[in-house]
Amino acid sequence: MTPRRPGGTGAFPVPVEPPIAPKPDPAQLYAALDLGTNSCRMLIAQPKGSQFHVVDSFSKSVQLGQGLEASGRLSRSSMARTVQALQICRRKIETHEVVRMRLVATEACRRAQNAQEFLRVVRRETGLPLEIIQPEEEARLAVVSCAPLVSTRTEQLLVVDIGGGSTELVWIDLSSVPATERPRAIMRLHAGFHPPESPFPAAKVVDWISVPLGLATLKDQFSDVDDDAARFALMSWFFEENLADFSPYKAEQAREGFQIIGTSGTVTTVAASHLGLKRYDRTKVDGLRMTSDQIDRVIREYLSLGPDGRRNDPRIGRDRHTLIMSGAAILQALMRIWPTDRLSVADRGLREGLLYAQMSADGVLEDGPV
Repeated sequence: MTPRRPGGTGAFPVPVEPPIAPKPDPAQLYAALDLGTNSCRMLIAQPKGSQFHVVDSFSKSVQLGQGLEASGRLSRSSMARTVQALQICRRKIETHEVVRMRLVATEACRRAQNAQEFLRVVRRETGLPLEIIQPEEEARLAVVSCAPLVSTRTEQLLVVDIGGGSTELVWIDLSSVPATERPRAIMRLHAGFHPPESPFPAAKVVDWISVPLGLATLKDQFSDVDDDAARFALMSWFFEENLADFSPYKAEQAREGFQIIGTSGTVTTVAASHLGLKRYDRTKVDGLRMTSDQIDRVIREYLSLGPDGRRNDPRIGRDRHTLIMSGAAILQALMRIWPTDRLSVADRGLREGLLYAQMSADGVLEDGPV
């Protein structure tokens, strides 16, 4: 006999609606947009303790700097792609009713002869107040974003931001700062590399440099070299030659008390490859520490794969396979000059620095990151 379904209350499970998260107060929201040579990225966040909570985000490859090396100008197609991405950002900003924001452009717009024309198009088509920032501010914001990753044991710190059109390096002396105060000392650099007198122990910026070579610009320099390994070697040594004016380049650096923090898609991709991640997981990558030897093994594996192998490697991704070797060449040069047992991988950068700087200036963070 077929069993009968019970009737009455409880015969069928009642669906439980998940609680609807309260909409954030627009007055507490901040937006930060980073328009680089390759990508357009934005975060919308609200302060939470000494950090912030991301409410919404956007990231898209727009290749704004495509063809810039040859022509000196932003192409019509590149500008059109970028404006489409910025229109999506505008809609997100309007949806969340954000009023506090900084929307910045970097190397591609700094170099392009028609950058001001592009800014006028952006303003007309999207209404967004996009501004071009100078290399020092870009470097400073990258440093600030990495403050939570600074070890209390670090006395000498090198922060490296490998972008699409340029690479920023900042060397910081923390030896006079009490160990527990070192991350906070980095955060206080949001006011400038040489901030005014303060009662707090200060991080000393020994030197910084913005090298006009990034993923796309370095790749374009050697596009006429067909051999994969030869092209990689030439890119690595050429990048090193451009560090001659960076004062720590000639100085010996002990490994003890020395930390490098690398912030870029190249560094996070190398880290994901080291971990064997077929699907990217920020929680496993951000803050990961790698040695020079581990990084070298990943780069050698990339070389052995060749262009076709890299194209099909899920750890690299189809949007990055054409640029990964120029980024790896920069990373290899840095590891050759400053070998380390502690390269900290930062899945953060200019956007996070813009948010920290805005929130710190408004006094809404609790005593900086720890």
